[in-house]
Amino acid sequence: MSTPATVPYIEPWLRGTYADIPAVGRAVLHAFDLALDDITKWTEGLTNLEIHAQPLGLSPVSFHLKHIARSIDRLLTYAEGGQISPAQLTLLKTEQTGCETLAELLAEVETAFSNASDRVRVLATADFNIFRGVGRKQLPTSIGGALVHVADHTQRHVGQVVTTSKVIKALRS
Repeated sequence: MSTPATVPYIEPWLRGTYADIPAVGRAVLHAFDLALDDITKWTEGLTNLEIHAQPLGLSPVSFHLKHIARSIDRLLTYAEGGQISPAQLTLLKTEQTGCETLAELLAEVETAFSNASDRVRVLATADFNIFRGVGRKQLPTSIGGALVHVADHTQRHVGQVVTTSKVIKALRS
């Protein structure tokens, strides 16, 4: 009896997906796919208690998962020319607290990526140099700047999820 060959992991940007989307939008969608792959892989096996833990003073995995999901919505609102709504601000203020399960948080992240996909597809066809103001101070960026940042910001927090998950698993023993 032979052992089935393992299929090598292929990163999203090399899968040939989203070929109908202009390059910048495609890169953002690939960043979301990579984020979901990494989040799913590295949080596997964590308990609901562990995702709220702060090992070595690190921010909990739960915070990063909520922040990823909710910041995508806020950043795309800026890219679209809008400002943060009271509902978005309320959610922002709850990112540090809560007792959600890992399954609930993963579902929130997946929903955020799915909802963001349609918005990114629209923004990907815009003039990336159009001014966008961020926050009350209207700090300067552009549609392109906001799109690139949403991918960068997402990946930054995924890295923190991975690191914190590794620390939690290492501290078990």
